[in-house]
Amino acid sequence: MLATLKTFARVVTTPVHLKRTLLIAFVVGSWLNLFNHGDELLHGVMNAPLAAKLALNYLTPFIVSNFGLLAHQRH
Repeated sequence: MLATLKTFARVVTTPVHLKRTLLIAFVVGSWLNLFNHGDELLHGVMNAPLAAKLALNYLTPFIVSNFGLLAHQRH
């Protein structure tokens, strides 16, 4: 288990992989935020629940792209 976590950390933090997954997270997360919360953002609404939702819209594609990267590494 510990070896698997070390491998995961090594692959995810490789600069070329990290650059790619962060770019994916930025592009997809920005689209999700605009599509799902654009009206609230344009009206200047900001509160803790909305901030959490906005953060999750960036975190989710980052995690998914890393799992895709790891799945590809196993083959």
